[in-house]
Amino acid sequence: MVSIPADPLEERLVGLFRHLGIERAHIAACMPRDWEGLLLRYPQFVSSLILICPMGINRSALGANPPPLLCVTGDEGRSAAEAQRALANVPEAELITLRNFFSSPWSDPSAERRDDIARAIFEFIAAADAARAGEASTILPADGEFAEITYRVRGTGSPLVLLPLALAPSQWEPLLPVLSARHCTITLGGAELAMVAHLEARAQSGYAQIIRQLIDALSLKPGESILEVGCGSGAIVRRLARHTAGKNPIVGADINRYLLREAALLARKDGVDTSIQFQQGNAESLPFAENRFDVTMACTLMEEGDADRMLREFVRVTRPGGKVGAVVRSTDMPRWVNAPLRAGLKMKIEASGFLAGNVNSQGCADASLYRRMLSAGLIDLITLPQWATYRDGDRLQYLHDRIVSFLDPQEQREWQEAVSRAQGDGTFFISEPFHCAAGTKP
Repeated sequence: MVSIPADPLEERLVGLFRHLGIERAHIAACMPRDWEGLLLRYPQFVSSLILICPMGINRSALGANPPPLLCVTGDEGRSAAEAQRALANVPEAELITLRNFFSSPWSDPSAERRDDIARAIFEFIAAADAARAGEASTILPADGEFAEITYRVRGTGSPLVLLPLALAPSQWEPLLPVLSARHCTITLGGAELAMVAHLEARAQSGYAQIIRQLIDALSLKPGESILEVGCGSGAIVRRLARHTAGKNPIVGADINRYLLREAALLARKDGVDTSIQFQQGNAESLPFAENRFDVTMACTLMEEGDADRMLREFVRVTRPGGKVGAVVRSTDMPRWVNAPLRAGLKMKIEASGFLAGNVNSQGCADASLYRRMLSAGLIDLITLPQWATYRDGDRLQYLHDRIVSFLDPQEQREWQEAVSRAQGDGTFFISEPFHCAAGTKP
C-alpha cells in the first residue's frame, strides 16, 4: 500500500510555503479538506480564500474573522445550492454565479468559463491586495516536491496557490497562462490533496467491501485482461494488481489527465506499475477495439454522463463470454445514521438523496442500473445492492461535514450531541447505499 506522511496536511503546506519563501498567499481551492486546516491553524499565511465550484463549505472552518472570500460556482447542481446556502450568512463572502453552468465534481470550469473566472479572480485579488498591502513574490520558476506535495511555480507577483479542482479534466491548465501573467502561481498536486486523497481514503474505507463483492462476482481467472473505466487515482486497479499477483494485464482508463498522472505515480510507489497500463479515454467513446478485454468494470462513474452510451461501450470492448461489472451511487435508497436522534431530524438526515452525489440528466445513480445492463445485451445478471459502512476515517468525516452543512444551528447542536453519545458507547456509524451488478456478454 502507498504510505502517507504522518504530518497533517496543513503542516506540510506551511512547510512548503517556508521552503519556497512564501510569507502569505492567496489560496484557491475546491475541496474543503485542502484549506480547512490551513485556515484554522495558520490563518497568518492566508491572504484570501478563493473557492471554485467547491465540494462543500464547512462554515465553522472559516472562523469568526474569515479572510477575504470569493466563491465562484454555477447556478445548477447540488454543489451550487450548497455553496449558496453555506455563504448566505457570511457577509464577508463574495459570490459569483456562472450562468447556465452545472457545478459538479467533474465539471470543467477552467476550460468552459476561463474568462469569467479569470476576471473574477483578478478583481478580487486586486481588492484584497489593496486592502492589505499584498507582497510580490521573487520565487523563480521551478518544478519540485516537498513533503510529498508536488509544486510548479510560474510567473511573478503576489503568490497565488492553486490546489486541485476535484475531478475537473482540465484542472487549472486553461487559466494558468492568464493567471501567471499577473501573479506568481504555485500549482500543487500529490496523493494527499483534493480528489486523489478523497478517492484513496474511500478505497480504504467500508467502500472496499463493495469492490470486493464486485470482484468476486466477476470471477477473475489468471491471464484475463481487465479494463477499469474511470480509474481515477488508480486505487482499484492497484488493488486488482495485488489481488491477481500480476498475472492479469490491467488497463486503467480515465478522461482526466491530472488523475492519470497521479495514478501512475501511486502505482510506481506501490510497486505494481509493471502490470498496469494507464490510458486517457472517454467512457462514452472508448479508444479500444471491439472484444479487447475479458473483464470491463466501472465504479461510481455512470452518474457523470450518458449511462446507456457508456454501457454500450463497455459491452463493445468486452469479448463474447467476458463480463461487465458496475457500481453506481444510490439516490433511491435511504442512508443510515446510527445515532440517537429524534425521529424528525433522523428522517431529514437519512432522506433519499440527502447525501447522494450529483447526477447528470442522462446518468445512472439508482436501480435502473439493472435494467440498463440487460438492455445493453448482458445476460446472467448478478445484482448486488449494498451499503458501505463507515465507523472512522476520512470518509466518515466527509459525510459528517456534509450533514452539518445541511442543518440549522439548533439541528447542528442536536446532531453533535447525538454523535458524541453514540461515539461514547462505540455505536456511531454512517452507511450509504450503492447499486452493483455484473453480467456476461453473450
